[in-house]
Amino acid sequence: MRQDVIVTGGSGFVGRNLIINLESQNYRVKCVSLRNIEWKHYIDEKFNIIIHLAGKAHDTSNTSNDDEYYKVNRDLTIDLYNNFLESNIKDFFYFSSVKAVADTVEGILQEDVEGKPFTPYGKSKLEAEQYLLSQPLPEGKRLFIIRPCMIHGPGNKGNLNLLYKVVEKGIPWPLASFHNERSFLSIDNLSFLIKEMIENQDIPSGVYNFADDEALSTNDLVTLIAQTLGKKPKLWCIPSSLVKKTVKIGDILPLPLNSERLKKLTESYVVSNCKIKTALGIQSLPTSTKEGLIKTILSFK
Repeated sequence: MRQDVIVTGGSGFVGRNLIINLESQNYRVKCVSLRNIEWKHYIDEKFNIIIHLAGKAHDTSNTSNDDEYYKVNRDLTIDLYNNFLESNIKDFFYFSSVKAVADTVEGILQEDVEGKPFTPYGKSKLEAEQYLLSQPLPEGKRLFIIRPCMIHGPGNKGNLNLLYKVVEKGIPWPLASFHNERSFLSIDNLSFLIKEMIENQDIPSGVYNFADDEALSTNDLVTLIAQTLGKKPKLWCIPSSLVKKTVKIGDILPLPLNSERLKKLTESYVVSNCKIKTALGIQSLPTSTKEGLIKTILSFK
């Protein structure tokens, strides 16, 4: 049976790539904008699945109004989900975030962790999750709350692009004194998991972390970028205490590095993907962490 999918947030990086992947496998995809009330018309048509990607992303410059996070990430999600519950649509995928439950991670992040977000972004995502999970789910419907870690792929912007530019220009990486391990998620693995969950009707509703199989340190990532570009990695071990003091200037002035961005670049954040792999009965994802990152790096050239 052909799957007919509604996607919100289809113009974003994840949405564009996911739609291309689904359409290449004969899915019928309809992109809708929640900014236009006409989206409710499509809930009454013959669609099987809603993939809700639309949301307000975390603003590392900390200039966004807190209320905007709740209006977009929580309130619009609740409105969409209530319409789903009243419709004939079977599956609802809500793309939350690992940041909905943990801004920092000690050890490895599992799905059953108690949510303690610090930012309006994380809090708004968690409140949306809590509402969705609190509603009785009619028989025959499934709810999937997806918590992805840092997603990358061709066309991706953000911290990975910043690292690429540093290495490409031959600038030494000045944060090598910070030792960490981070999980990543390639857009190819994300698309693979969504397709498998749609087509496997035995996958139960619930919360699922999405991450690649291996974690890498930022120093490993800088080295991988350099090797992919045919360059020798330049890693500078400036004392971390000095770096932390210096980047505070970026909290006041519009500089490339501030305390928030330093944290994202140097913190450890390892995410378990065991639950979804167990549910699907697979040992590993099709794209390794390094394979996915190399594909992303080459797309920046």
